[in-house]
Amino acid sequence: MALGPRLDLRQSQSLVMTPQLQQAIRLLALSNIEVEAFLAGELERNPLLELARGPDAASADDAPARPDAAPLSADTPSDRLMGQDGPAADNPLDVDYAAETFISDGPGDRAADTRRGDDGAGGPSLAGSYDTPGFGNDGADFDSFAGEDVGLYEHLMDQARLHFSGTSLLIAGQLIGQIDEAGYLEADLLALAYALNTSRREVEAVLAVIQSFDPIGVGARSLAECLALQAREADRYDPAMAALIDNLDLLARGALPQLRRICGVDEEDMADMIRELRAYDPKPGLRFAHHNMQAVIPDLFIAQTADGWSIEINAATLPRVLINRNYYLELSSGAQDKTSKAWISDCLASANWLLKALDQRQKTIVRVAAEIVKQQEEFFRHGVAHLKPLTLRTVADAIGMHESTISRVTSNKYLSCARGVYELKFFFTSGIASAAGGEAVSAEAVKSRIKALIGMEDPAAILSDDTLVDMLRKDGFDIARRTVAKYREALGIGSSVQRRRQKALAG
Repeated sequence: MALGPRLDLRQSQSLVMTPQLQQAIRLLALSNIEVEAFLAGELERNPLLELARGPDAASADDAPARPDAAPLSADTPSDRLMGQDGPAADNPLDVDYAAETFISDGPGDRAADTRRGDDGAGGPSLAGSYDTPGFGNDGADFDSFAGEDVGLYEHLMDQARLHFSGTSLLIAGQLIGQIDEAGYLEADLLALAYALNTSRREVEAVLAVIQSFDPIGVGARSLAECLALQAREADRYDPAMAALIDNLDLLARGALPQLRRICGVDEEDMADMIRELRAYDPKPGLRFAHHNMQAVIPDLFIAQTADGWSIEINAATLPRVLINRNYYLELSSGAQDKTSKAWISDCLASANWLLKALDQRQKTIVRVAAEIVKQQEEFFRHGVAHLKPLTLRTVADAIGMHESTISRVTSNKYLSCARGVYELKFFFTSGIASAAGGEAVSAEAVKSRIKALIGMEDPAAILSDDTLVDMLRKDGFDIARRTVAKYREALGIGSSVQRRRQKALAG
């Protein structure tokens, strides 16, 4: 056979992840707040996209409104909640959501009306205004009226400037700079004295003054020293208290008889000393730590209605983006060269794909949430004790989607119902076999029962893990001792020995 170059034509098929498909998958895994940040970037990049500002902003298209809330009854398949799987290919998705369906009839509407200042009667509808943080038209920022927070370092340095000057102030600044947020000093005094070309005695003298600063106990190098500083300030640092602070390990183990012998006090005095010790702050610096707590904002609202269950997207945190078709016509009519026309066409195609991806994302989330509510209806009615075992595959098979899609939908998303705010992942739990051979129960239901049993235990008769196993089996839970121990530790509950010591100390 002759060897030589030649040309061959071959046909093949393969799955390709287009940029639009990648964008849709990426949006599916984002929460509403993350989608808001993503859209902020898209609004800067694409001149054809604009944010809807009011009920009249959607006049560019007259497509019918699509409600995001869907009632769910016990026998309604979740497919009927959203209709078809995907949006129509030729229909624009920047539809008018300011329809009658959305006029202040759900939790999301009331939240948005409150932010706009409407009273909910005759005002603009929710869908017409998405004035969310980061998109302009914000309400008054009351945090801006608060005074500036002072950190621990600034608070201590202000006091140091009143007590020190010159070299002592320099040493104090170095020491304060090495105090952690809990108020403990992490510096090596000898190494610090060597670095500052001074004596350790002078460094210790400066530290002694710092340890008298507010808050009391700051600058300590150990828990015992921190408590001792606070006991001295309270004029309670007598020999008995000093002995107690020097033997905190015995106190942690609950060795009260041994502690009474070391301290030379009776049972009543020991109880008073322990009560005094508990009043001290083991981490005095934390009162100056700035932890900006972020409240969990639900992505869905679940409410029971006369017709079943209502599932609504939290539109107050999801801005509505439209395509400015008038601006597109203006740009396309003024473009002369091929490059400009191609760029305008790409912007329009990208905007259309983005709106379709957002619409499909909302449909998929509501569809998955509807199936979760159907599977866990007893939980929404009666509480966590009635939570059933549920897997991603069960939901995926029920609504005809892949497990990976269900996993993306339930990641970083929360729903709000009458029982509180829960992550969607909360409803997917493993199962525990029933002792009577009946239907399996959820692991969360078992944890709830363990917590309730321990909460009701008699301080004089602490329940061991073996006792908990017997009590759970009487309740119908077939569970092993190691599983009880694992669930108890996951709940942050100590062993029977630890609980007995805690109750003894509390008594």
